[in-house]
Amino acid sequence: MSRTTAAAASGNLREALDGLLGDLPPTQAARAVDRLIGTYRGDTPTGAPVLRDRADVAAYAAYRMPATFEAARTALEALAAAAPGWSPSGHTDVGGGTGAATWATAATWPGRRPVTVLDWAEPALRIGAEIAAAHPDLDEVRWHRTRIGTALDLAEVDLVTVSYVLGELTAADRTAVVDAAARAAQAVVVVEPGTPDGYARVIEARRRLLAAGLRVLAPCPHDDACPIVPDTDWCHFSARVSRSSLHRRVKGGSLPYEDEKFSYVAAVRFPGTPAPARVVRRPQIRKGQVLLDLCEPGGALRRETVTKRYGPLYRAARDADWGDAWPPPAETD
Repeated sequence: MSRTTAAAASGNLREALDGLLGDLPPTQAARAVDRLIGTYRGDTPTGAPVLRDRADVAAYAAYRMPATFEAARTALEALAAAAPGWSPSGHTDVGGGTGAATWATAATWPGRRPVTVLDWAEPALRIGAEIAAAHPDLDEVRWHRTRIGTALDLAEVDLVTVSYVLGELTAADRTAVVDAAARAAQAVVVVEPGTPDGYARVIEARRRLLAAGLRVLAPCPHDDACPIVPDTDWCHFSARVSRSSLHRRVKGGSLPYEDEKFSYVAAVRFPGTPAPARVVRRPQIRKGQVLLDLCEPGGALRRETVTKRYGPLYRAARDADWGDAWPPPAETD
């Protein structure tokens, strides 16, 4: 998807939120947001629904949904780039809440498809359905209340997303949800906050997906163990999120954007080509050179220095972003 198309998709979501939530009392929303931030950063595992009533859901949608949409869209675009001939004929959004990953899937692969959003918070499902009415490709979405845990049983489907939900679950429920997704789907995409705890949940999900016979297409360029030494660092990426006027009223802040940090894994049962390497830190641009920290095949981390003498590759390095495949497609021939 082009940057123009991505911006349009993000703008459509913001318009839908503004139209639905424009009268949200900022003070009430801010109180709910403060509580929700701690939960979504992994500070408050609950084993119970986080979005408890309409006020919670409204606050979440206003403050968090654009960010979770951008994170999920970035992860899904990495999958699409690694498997350009594939698109999902159906989608199940586990713990989908108000549908951020559903919107992200529609942005990545435009067109109508059957979608099932599963969540245990009825208020989230209701508002999700209201928001989805603004998107022409989301008229086949079914919104089902169900417990996300050990009893989860998923029908076979091309794509299962598990986005920003594992941190709400007990360890047993997390295992059951990932295993259910692996049994049901041709492609599984797990997205979590870009914190050490979120990364740890993604790494465990990655391990279980590989054990179930799937292979990783993104972000890793390999199926080997993550080369990052535990407790020293964590793998995460960043997505730029435009702040709407509603978002600024809810939580304040003068900048017109924020950066959402997230970790993810996309694993599949069909052919695809992982990136030759992945940029795993923000590139460092210095006079006449660019420093790129790369995760490479075989499970290795390496810093590459690209200087002006490399010509087109140097220009590509200056344009490279955190999370990009490296080298870019035009340079792999």
